[in-house]
Amino acid sequence: MGQTDFLTTQQGRKLAYHQTAGKAPGVVFLGGFKSDMEGTKAVHLEDWARRTGRAFLRFDYSGHGQSSGAFVDGCIGDWAGDAMTVIRDLTDGPQVLVGSSMGGWISLLCAREMPDKVAGLVTIAAAPDFTEDSMWAGFNGAQRAELQDRGQVALPSDYGEPYIITRRLIEDGRNHLVLRDPLPLPFPVRFLQGTADEDVEMSVALRLLEHAQGPDMRLTLVDGADHRFSDPDCLALIEEAVGQVLARSGGRG
Repeated sequence: MGQTDFLTTQQGRKLAYHQTAGKAPGVVFLGGFKSDMEGTKAVHLEDWARRTGRAFLRFDYSGHGQSSGAFVDGCIGDWAGDAMTVIRDLTDGPQVLVGSSMGGWISLLCAREMPDKVAGLVTIAAAPDFTEDSMWAGFNGAQRAELQDRGQVALPSDYGEPYIITRRLIEDGRNHLVLRDPLPLPFPVRFLQGTADEDVEMSVALRLLEHAQGPDMRLTLVDGADHRFSDPDCLALIEEAVGQVLARSGGRG
C-alpha cells in the first residue's frame, strides 16, 4: 500500500504515516483506540482518494501501529497532539477529518484547537469523553481502587488482548473533555453511527449531535451496523459522507 514515512514530533515521538498526493481539501483519517492505519476503513478511504484524485493522509498515533512508543504510556493528550502535529506539518490548507471511535474525539479536539485547519468533519462511531463517561463511570469499586493503587487496570477486549487502562489515561482524559463546554463546529459535519454498536452506544451520537453547535450537522444511524462499521454498505456510506462534506466545504471537483 505504498511507502511508510515517518515524522518526528517535538517530543521525540516517531509517527508513521502514508500520504497520497491529490487535490484540496485533503482528507485525513484518524483511527481508534489501539487501532492503526492499516485498518479496513483507512485503507478503503486511501483507495477512494486515489480513484478520485483527492489528497489523503493516514497515520499511527504514538504507541500504535508502526509509530514509536508503548501504548500503555500514551493518553488522549499525547494522541491528540500527534494528530495536530501531523495535520499541521504534513498538510496544506484546511482538511476534512474522518475520525473513527477515539479518532472522533480527537477530531473534535483538533476542530476546537486548530479550526483554521478543518474544512469539515466526518465521525464514525465517535467516542468523545469515553475515558470518563464509559471507562471511569463503568468501573466498580475494586477496579477504581486498583487503578489508584497500582496505576492501571486490565479490561477485557473483543479485539484481542485485554486493554491496560492507566491512571494517567483517565486523569489526562479529564483535561480534554468536549461534551462539557460549548463545541462549535462551523463547517459541514456528518456523524455516522451503527445501532448495533456494543462499544459506543447510540445515545453518545445523539448527545454529540445535541451538544455541538454548527450550521450543517447531520447524524445518520445505520440499523444493525456494529462498531467496526466496515461492511461494504458502511464503507460506501463513509465515502458518501466524505463526498457531501467536501462538496459543501467548497471542495467539489
